[in-house]
Amino acid sequence: MDIKQLVNSITPEVYANLKYSIEIGKWPDGKVMSEEQKALSIQAIIAYEAILPAEQRSGYVPPKNTPCAPEGAEHRPLTWKN
Repeated sequence: MDIKQLVNSITPEVYANLKYSIEIGKWPDGKVMSEEQKALSIQAIIAYEAILPAEQRSGYVPPKNTPCAPEGAEHRPLTWKN
């Protein structure tokens, strides 16, 4: 099975189960995931999320619409007090 077939075979339910299993380190039946299983599951999730819109992917941070500091604010470097 190639990666495209794998991604196409992942259902939203399987995707949710994989994410949850990685979060808790156990499969839905309670068995502990091995490090190899975790790594492969993470790779499957990343491949699956590549077909999702960006805002539905793990770790998505929406773009900031406003600057961090108000326009015209004075920038002062940090100073250390001894």
